[in-house]
Amino acid sequence: MTTKLSAAALPAITTASVPAYDRGTLTPGIVHFGVGNFHRAHQAVYLDDLFATGSDHDWALVGAGVRDADEAMRQKLKAQDWLTTVVEQEADTSSARITGPMIDYLRPGDSAAVIARLTDPAIRIVSLTITEGGYYIDPASQTFDPAHPDIAFDAANMASPKTAFGLILAGLLARRAAGIPPFTVMSCDNIPGNGHVTQNAVVGLAQLIDPALAQWVRANVAFPNGMVDRITPATSPREVALLADSFGIDDNWPVFCESFRQWVLEDNFPAGRPALEKVGVQFVSDVAPYEHMKIRILNGGHATIAYPAGLMDIHFVHEAMAHPLVSAFLKKVEHDEIIPIVPPVPDTNLAEYFALCEKRFANPKIGDTVRRLALDGSNRQPKFIIPSALDRAQRQQSVNGLSLVSALWCRYCYGTTDSGAVIEPNDPSWDRLTAQARLAKADPKVWLAMTDIYGDLAHSPAFVTAFTNALNTLWKIGTKATLARYLADTL
Repeated sequence: MTTKLSAAALPAITTASVPAYDRGTLTPGIVHFGVGNFHRAHQAVYLDDLFATGSDHDWALVGAGVRDADEAMRQKLKAQDWLTTVVEQEADTSSARITGPMIDYLRPGDSAAVIARLTDPAIRIVSLTITEGGYYIDPASQTFDPAHPDIAFDAANMASPKTAFGLILAGLLARRAAGIPPFTVMSCDNIPGNGHVTQNAVVGLAQLIDPALAQWVRANVAFPNGMVDRITPATSPREVALLADSFGIDDNWPVFCESFRQWVLEDNFPAGRPALEKVGVQFVSDVAPYEHMKIRILNGGHATIAYPAGLMDIHFVHEAMAHPLVSAFLKKVEHDEIIPIVPPVPDTNLAEYFALCEKRFANPKIGDTVRRLALDGSNRQPKFIIPSALDRAQRQQSVNGLSLVSALWCRYCYGTTDSGAVIEPNDPSWDRLTAQARLAKADPKVWLAMTDIYGDLAHSPAFVTAFTNALNTLWKIGTKATLARYLADTL
């Protein structure tokens, strides 16, 4: 017997903690674009904790979205009064909580309603979790691409923009016209300098409309940088069934995640902010060391294990970590090539941080999939792997491990595993990547010719040589034997 999640059902739920505050006292303070699993396991959980202290009830969340898929999420959450079940899982424990900091979710596509809400003086922060690929970044230069058709459309249609950045800019314009101070724009995505990247997107769009508007945004709107971290898999029927079986709760879209979470924020909120330091958020003057560490070591580590595991038909991440070749490959690449070029981080031992990452990756309860880690490599490799390789190449240091990571990605994009199983499309640019990977089987340099992804690294003789050798070896002897050669320093 299960209990269908709703506000009315909360008193009957005894298997999970429920909001320790009166949701009727909440008023909106934040509009959030991208109400996905990570947001609901991270930012929303911190706010839920804060509201439970009895303070800051004027910072409740209003959801917003711009994709067709966002409406499906909206409908599922609306049916349960915007509540979410968050299940935290470790190897030997599992616990569930119902979170309630969201009080509304604007209908995707209703630009007028979104802009009206953004104009409300009560909204003092607009936050985003739109994934690494949602910022219209040119992969090679890592700068905003103003020529993208979506951006061009918004520049010509500011009354009804389609992107998050168009809506944000329209909201800022409406506030300026009404004499209302700007809100702060806060990215919660895994992008180096995510505040700067978000600012460049909003300013870049404004520049297409009016250079004076772009100058005004740059001078008057705050875009704090932040580092966010919590491993949060996608929800599948497996998680829905687990929640019902283990906790007796029927949730349309529950979130399963690890217990670890971290959020480091630059304290730059001129319009005010919730007192998140009360619930574990670190406010610092410079986020860069923390994000550099996380993106290179954790996200780079995910990319390192994703493709060899995928090619060996391994389904779950914890299963990949249990495979001696994959776990040893991760350890060697991290210790030999990634960690040595990560700058020091205040009060942090990088070796201990990596050891914690290994433990988190190996968590058998999470059910994180290799396919999720391998998703969207064309956007993730230029952020998580290629920068480390470029740093090492420029210092004339070995790139054997990182070049093998890149070669494994290329081999994965060929579209079949070592056993011959078909790899279903797993990247917005899958057709292009597959075509390049098939040509690269005969001539590896064809893969590196995608200079929009590889940038200057494509012209590094050391990387080109190492990549060519790695890809040729993968095709000649397969993933397992290639990893073994690398681990024996004979690749």
